[in-house]
Amino acid sequence: MLTNNKNVLQWVDEMVALCKPDKVVWIDGSEEQLNALRDEAVSTGEMMRLNEEKLPGCLYHRTNPNDVARVEDRTFICSVKEEDAGPTNHWKDPKEMHAMLTPMYDGVMKGRTMYVIPYSMGPIGSKMSKVGVEVTDSIYVVLNMDIMTRMGKQAFVQLGDTSNDFVRGLHAKADIDPEKRYIVHFPEENMICSINSGYGGNVLLGKKCFALRIASYQGKNEGWMAEHMLILGIENPQGEVKYICAAFPSACGKTNLAMLIPPEVYAKKGYKVWTVGDDIAWLRQGDDGRLWAINPENGFFGVAPGTNVKSNPNALHSTEKNTIFTNVAINNDDNAVWWEGLDKNPPVNATEWKGAKVNGPEYIADGNKLAHPNSRFTAPAKNCPCISPEFDNPKGVPISAIVFGGRRAKTAPLVYQSFDWKHGVFVGSIMASETTAAAAGAVGVVRRDPMAMLPFCGYNMGDYWAHWLEMGEKLGDKAPKIFNVNWFRTDDEGHFIWPGFGDNMRVLMWILNRCEGKADAVETAIGYEPKPEDINIEGLDITVDTIKDLLSVDKGLWKEDAQGIEEFYSKFGSKLPAEMKKQLDELKARLA
Repeated sequence: MLTNNKNVLQWVDEMVALCKPDKVVWIDGSEEQLNALRDEAVSTGEMMRLNEEKLPGCLYHRTNPNDVARVEDRTFICSVKEEDAGPTNHWKDPKEMHAMLTPMYDGVMKGRTMYVIPYSMGPIGSKMSKVGVEVTDSIYVVLNMDIMTRMGKQAFVQLGDTSNDFVRGLHAKADIDPEKRYIVHFPEENMICSINSGYGGNVLLGKKCFALRIASYQGKNEGWMAEHMLILGIENPQGEVKYICAAFPSACGKTNLAMLIPPEVYAKKGYKVWTVGDDIAWLRQGDDGRLWAINPENGFFGVAPGTNVKSNPNALHSTEKNTIFTNVAINNDDNAVWWEGLDKNPPVNATEWKGAKVNGPEYIADGNKLAHPNSRFTAPAKNCPCISPEFDNPKGVPISAIVFGGRRAKTAPLVYQSFDWKHGVFVGSIMASETTAAAAGAVGVVRRDPMAMLPFCGYNMGDYWAHWLEMGEKLGDKAPKIFNVNWFRTDDEGHFIWPGFGDNMRVLMWILNRCEGKADAVETAIGYEPKPEDINIEGLDITVDTIKDLLSVDKGLWKEDAQGIEEFYSKFGSKLPAEMKKQLDELKARLA
């Protein structure tokens, strides 16, 4: 046994009695044990080794074609009271859900091995970290959790011998039956159940399930925040680093921003960008009264298609060793990986993501994809060329600014700042974007996604906004400033006007200058905007007039948007904080 913690031992015994595995293996995190598991996964065909010279230590896995993305319609929050889950989550009574799930897990691991995975979300030794224990019958899960978390014996040291504060995770592949697929959270029981899936987002229970859905609920009760945010640091030529947290719905350039490469105008002066996290931030008030953040994860679970040397070189470099690739294509000539958007040369001798041998260029010409649009890489964070020296700092990093953003063709300007924290919570609550392939469902529909947390908030979103407002009260004048950005304004032909990618740093520099009182702003109906000349466009093929255009606020469009916000807010009934209603009314008055 790796622990004497009676709470853990008792729970694992219960899970063994329920699932009835042939064998139980406790994961200690040693390289020796992991290598044996890799060998076993390769020998059974569950995984495949890739080219050792090009991609040392890398493995390939394909999931069942019916199991390739998060399934929001099969994802439940089971709180005792329905109103505590709120109108944006699927709810079922915990007793009913247990009554349905328990028979599904009964004997589900007969003939299989149960792996017991202890893991820490956050650096070992940090007061901000939390521990989980996931039991699973999937080696794929063990090997991914090794990359994504601090996994093994050390997590039990973090937990201690008496604590009961650990998140219980039960995962069984079962038959990978989509009709019986359930991803279920019991926030009041600190428990997650996943069955009939083998896809990362549904089975790596430390990720969205624990780090956002369960942790957001814990944060509300314990006075901290779990947010769907990247964390990046910008170092100036004097060596000072300022940190920003930013929330974007999927496919809005979050990973690209997290791993931003400074444009030449800043690079040659000695500016650097450091990645602390690309997806999730846990935020707490520090001893100095400021807001501090850690990245609870230890790796990147990134979307492969579209990742290339131009769009995100740092992400690409992160995948060059000890990475697990899921549902991408294989180039059979060199046993390496390929996906749409990697380069313009699809392999002729290819294996597409479902396993068929095809001629890549011909296959694509017929309208097919070689890699699944939501295919993934699981890469160790320490592989990233710009990983922050503070990545493992148990204290985390102090946050100067919080940035929200969506994908709007015409409505939102390039950047604006909220009037204050309360208005900033309003700005986060009205985020909207067009849907993408990362979640199953229709593509291109405008969808409200407050703080990019709609699919990930483990309790009622009305209470969540109230918690944000409380955090603001607590932080007082030490609270980070709040901003909104939109890299996706288009011209009348539908082309993006702003260059994006590394040039987004030009906007971040104005944001940091505002935080330090070094930049002016213009008051508009929606918030404070930069003076067009205060956005550095040196070296860009655009003019100050273009910036003026990107900052324009069309009151007609905003009035329409205000109606959409009102409709969205109406879902929350009495749970909508009065402050949010007040902020909406004030916006309407300013627009009028």
